[in-house]
Amino acid sequence: MRIGILTGGGDCPGLNAVIRAVVRKGVGELGDEVVGFRDGWRGVLEDDSVPLDLASVRGLLPRGGTVLGTSRTNPFAVEDGPERVLGTLRRSGVDALVPIGGEDTLGVAAKLAETGGIRVVGVPKTIDNDLDATDYTFGFDTAVGVAMEAIDRLHTTGDSHHRTLVVEVMGRHAGWIALHAGMAGGANVILIPEHPFDVDAVVAHVRHRFDSGFSPIVVVSEGAKPRDGAMVLSTGEKDAFGHVRLGGVGPALAALIEERTGREARAVVLGHVQRGGTPSPFDRVLATRFGLAAVTAVHAGETGVMVALHGTDIVRVPLAEATAQLKLVPAERYAEAEVFFG
Repeated sequence: MRIGILTGGGDCPGLNAVIRAVVRKGVGELGDEVVGFRDGWRGVLEDDSVPLDLASVRGLLPRGGTVLGTSRTNPFAVEDGPERVLGTLRRSGVDALVPIGGEDTLGVAAKLAETGGIRVVGVPKTIDNDLDATDYTFGFDTAVGVAMEAIDRLHTTGDSHHRTLVVEVMGRHAGWIALHAGMAGGANVILIPEHPFDVDAVVAHVRHRFDSGFSPIVVVSEGAKPRDGAMVLSTGEKDAFGHVRLGGVGPALAALIEERTGREARAVVLGHVQRGGTPSPFDRVLATRFGLAAVTAVHAGETGVMVALHGTDIVRVPLAEATAQLKLVPAERYAEAEVFFG
């Protein structure tokens, strides 16, 4: 069997572990051929690929990013894009495609699977952990670890200078990184997109923390916004999937807190640091299991499915179900964190 593989969307720790697992099982155990398309859906559109053999995946397990490259190319936003994709796959002799990505990359995969032109088995990837139908996505654990370590370090410098530190983390629509990193790092306020925040309450929590003799740490998702609608910041630029580029809530909130409290406040924007570097042990194992399961699903004749983590088991779920809606932080999970505010 000839299997195609691509990595789309934002880079993510663990992508190379999936590639390695697909090749090790497909080529090494089942006698498959594996071809990697460069830079996500762009590589399929432009017929830009590279053969993957056992030698090519040696040493990939601990390596961050993706050796295949990635992009936010959307074939459905390009003239004749879907037809060009299917044409490339036919000419390449690809029997099945394993796209690795989040809601956008797998959303394209779901549409292609519906055409019946190619067998598709998706692998979930996003540091935001917002892909539905799976308990966790690889990359999330690594991102939380990076953010938590930053928060741990900021506690001491904040207390030394008696200032508020606002830590902005990734999370456009879902606040999973902020929630987990904030709870693990002992943040005094956690602000997420699912729950618009009350500026007065944030300032009150900050003052309470100062009154207790310590300096406050505020963790905020990039997509968080106040109830009154102010401070919703973006560049106005959009990607191929229509997402507006966000950024700036951390510095804006720090300036507001400094103005309201009369005490110095600084913002730390972690940005792409959360996506880079070597994956955590959890992400290495999860990504490996996903890659192995994807090859098994391909050989079972499956299509239009995604491998997913349910509890400790790897299962198959419909791609349409996985991409129908985002997995957001439920109110009861946020309420757990609120116990520690202030």
